[in-house]
Amino acid sequence: MRSLNLDQLRTLSEVVAQGSFSAAARRLNLTQPAVSLQIRELESRWGLRLIERFGKQAHATMPGRDLIEHTQRILRECDAAEMAMRRFRDGWLGRVRIGTTMTALMYALPPILRELRTAHPGIDIVVTNMATRDAVDKTIRNEVDFGLVTLPVKSAQLNITPLRPETLVAILPATMKDVPKEITPDYAARQSLVLEHERGAVHGLVMQWLSGYLPLPRAPMHVGIVEAAKQAVASGLGMSIVPNACVAEPTPHFIVRPLSPPVPCTLALVEHRNKPNEPALEIVRKALLGLCLNEAPAPMGYGPKSRLHGSARPMRRTKSATLRAVRR
Repeated sequence: MRSLNLDQLRTLSEVVAQGSFSAAARRLNLTQPAVSLQIRELESRWGLRLIERFGKQAHATMPGRDLIEHTQRILRECDAAEMAMRRFRDGWLGRVRIGTTMTALMYALPPILRELRTAHPGIDIVVTNMATRDAVDKTIRNEVDFGLVTLPVKSAQLNITPLRPETLVAILPATMKDVPKEITPDYAARQSLVLEHERGAVHGLVMQWLSGYLPLPRAPMHVGIVEAAKQAVASGLGMSIVPNACVAEPTPHFIVRPLSPPVPCTLALVEHRNKPNEPALEIVRKALLGLCLNEAPAPMGYGPKSRLHGSARPMRRTKSATLRAVRR
């Protein structure tokens, strides 16, 4: 069977929309006989009547209505293809989808996204917050192009590149007394805990660290994002355990302490092993690799009326040699 004729489908849709052959002909800049011929050819193709006339009015038959529904979807896709090709012609490089943890989205990605947007306005970047397990699954299914996730992640289908060698730290209300210099699982298990939602990678790391003290005497309070946990701790609702990137700047509202034993919480970039090396993907990939650090920040403690045990300065990011290379 020969291919569908898009002009005939468009004519059918216009005749029904306008309610007459003559009005459709004017809209399409055709003669009325040309419109009638296209409709007859469509009807001849399937041996079905697609249009019925009642006086001067034209109405779709049941097969005609069904065909118009398909036609509208086909024409939308044709319009989208036309728009995509025009965008490529005008300098559009493509769309890149990133799935990221909320912590990375809030504390790591903004400068990268700003530089990308400035240097490469022809790239559409779609960023979606999601848990690590969801980012991994969607990357494997090619629903996102890159995932910013919390290690450990294991999958033979993914390329996994560690970026920031972070650790988890404890944050406690500023009003707490006799806070030890290091927080142990035994101490944490006896506190009111405010933790990330249960699907989050950080929650899994914390539960593994506390595994010798489960079930906990008190069920933890769960919140959706780290900032909510920080606010809850600052309000005196309990203690939380968060990535050190979230509390790199000293604050008078809570005390920060390292964990003992320490818990790695490394940010990593994941992508499918068979991902094509398209220009937009290559540019964004190089930019995301600019999140790599020369050194891991020490998870040191600070807080009101407490001595600094080491440096509590924010993590330093390397100069974005990657983005300079992209601009070249």
